[in-house]
Amino acid sequence: MLEKALSGSKKYWAWIIFLLAVIAVGFFSYMRQFNYGLGLTGMSRDVSWGLYIAQFTFLVGVAAAAVMLVTPYYLHDFKRFGKMVILAEFLAIGAVIMCILFIFVDVGQPMRILNVLLYPQLHSVMFYDMCVLCGYLAINLIVGWTTLGAERKGVHYPNWVKPIIYLSIPWAFSIHTVTAFLYAGLPGRSFWMSAIMAARFLASAFAAGPSLLIILALIVRKVSKFDPDPDRNAIPSLVKIIRYAMIANVFFYLCEVFTAFYSNVPEEMASFKYIFVGIDGHATLVPWMWTAAFLAFLGIALLVFPTRKNPVLLPIALLSIYFANWIDKGVVLILAGFVPNSFDRVVDYIPTANEISIVLAVYAVGALIVTVLYKVAISVREQQQA
Repeated sequence: MLEKALSGSKKYWAWIIFLLAVIAVGFFSYMRQFNYGLGLTGMSRDVSWGLYIAQFTFLVGVAAAAVMLVTPYYLHDFKRFGKMVILAEFLAIGAVIMCILFIFVDVGQPMRILNVLLYPQLHSVMFYDMCVLCGYLAINLIVGWTTLGAERKGVHYPNWVKPIIYLSIPWAFSIHTVTAFLYAGLPGRSFWMSAIMAARFLASAFAAGPSLLIILALIVRKVSKFDPDPDRNAIPSLVKIIRYAMIANVFFYLCEVFTAFYSNVPEEMASFKYIFVGIDGHATLVPWMWTAAFLAFLGIALLVFPTRKNPVLLPIALLSIYFANWIDKGVVLILAGFVPNSFDRVVDYIPTANEISIVLAVYAVGALIVTVLYKVAISVREQQQA
């Protein structure tokens, strides 16, 4: 079916060429980093995880969000999601591949990744994180490609796929839960060491991931003859999930803020002060955090009131929720965890141009993969409709 991705309009090929150009620039930047080392990034002894790991953390949630359609459709026979579920599975494939690439570029010398396989440490959360990511990628590839191939032939998907589909449901929860445990289990990092971290991760994932999926579905509807929601029932149902998940995410966050400041423990309050008001003149993340807070409440308000039915305001609400979660997990969460350092000092982290170029290239790889997979899925669906 991949041959269907080799034909398309001029806009389609212009988009592909643009993504390849971004990837080429990023690859050149990565080769500079490979030869020189991680000294080309803004990371240091005090801030050892930067933009790479922050994007990995956020994208794991985007990948896990596919379960919001897989569970109702396959487990509860919720037919409304029938045409959108393949888009969710293919989005998960692109997101997981980006997660793996961000870990790859963060390691420095890529050969070190082999140490995880050659010398596995069963007590290491990083080892289990690698296992669940690779497993989830394989599950979505098998399920998505097999079900789409069966649909192309006009037959029901094979029965052996059913157990894998059921397995994907707890597996989706596990990839983000294990990632949360990676941070929540670190002593000395008060900002991360929270029992509610896994719940926060899942709530934000079930808000940001479906938001991106709906935006992509709206784009697919506009640029092709395939309508992922012909009866106009799937998107409103998914919006309900996003609304409640985002409210839960904000509630969990406010619980952590209350606990930190009501306890009046300096170590617990330091990171929150850094991101909301700054510490000793260091306020790099303050504009980011207040922007995320504004977007979060704006998105919730637009989805709670009847404005969610407005075709113009709905994308604005979804983009607000998506970028609010991206700022929270893709920028603030990781960087604020390193404040203050072991000497009770604040060390600001500013990503370099080389680092940003690599990040954009990884996102371009993910966009290219999703574009190709969506092109195949759309072509098959258009063929079936014809």
